[in-house]
Formats: sequence, structure tokens, C-alpha cells
Amino acid sequence: MEIQIQNKQRKLKIELKPLRQLLQNISAALGIVDKELSVVLVSDKQIARLNRQYRRQNQATDVLAFAMQEGEFSQLNPQLLGDVVISVETAQRQAQARQHNLIRELQILTIHGVLHLLGYDHMQPAKAKQMQQKERQLLDLI
Repeated sequence: MEIQIQNKQRKLKIELKPLRQLLQNISAALGIVDKELSVVLVSDKQIARLNRQYRRQNQATDVLAFAMQEGEFSQLNPQLLGDVVISVETAQRQAQARQHNLIRELQILTIHGVLHLLGYDHMQPAKAKQMQQKERQLLDLI
């Protein structure tokens, strides 16, 4: 899988190597080959803007996933899996609340976003349980 990671925020220093390694591990575990994926790390302000534009939610969130395998243009580039956008500031707050480090929280959010790109959802209890089980399974690879 071709992986692109961009850090577009300036508030917190982030080591990208653990995220790249995670993505390589989970793509192998999930059998994702010949796909392209991007992960973009942003600020609360940047993700709030995206959340407002695409989900009509006027607030920051932790992660957004933009699947390119869905919708009317999904066949334009079948290799393009999609984009995962993560707020580093929100991830930092969540890491502190959950008493683990920022990298661990970024790994959790990356897995969550990638699963959304693959069609996993958590809007219904049964689907949420299935997604949580897959998240735990992938976290065990770290």
C-alpha cells in the first residue's frame, strides 16, 4: 500500500515513523494491497472547518475519514482508498484523559479512520461492536 502522511499542524511535534509502521502492519493484516491512503494531521481549527463543511457539525472532532471507494466518483481511481484526517490537539486531550501517550492515541485514531475507509461503521450497536472488535485486533499488532 502506498502511504502518505502529512503533518499540517504546528502546535505539537509528532514522530511520523510509528504511524507509518502501524499503517504498514494493518494494511498487511487487512490484506490491503495496491491501494493509496493518506493520513493528515491537523489542528482543532482545521478539523473543525472540515467537520462543518462535510458533516455540518460546528466543532472540532478527533478523526474524519473520507472514503474514495464510495459515491458516484468511486470508480475514477479504484486504487485510492481515501484520506484520514486527525486533530492532534484533540488526540492530545484524549490521550491525557485515557492516560496514555499521544502516539498511542494517534495510532488508535488512525486505525479507527482506516476502518471507516473500509466501510466499518459505529452508528448501530451491532456494527459498533464489530468495529470495536476489529480495532482491538489491530491494536494488538502494535
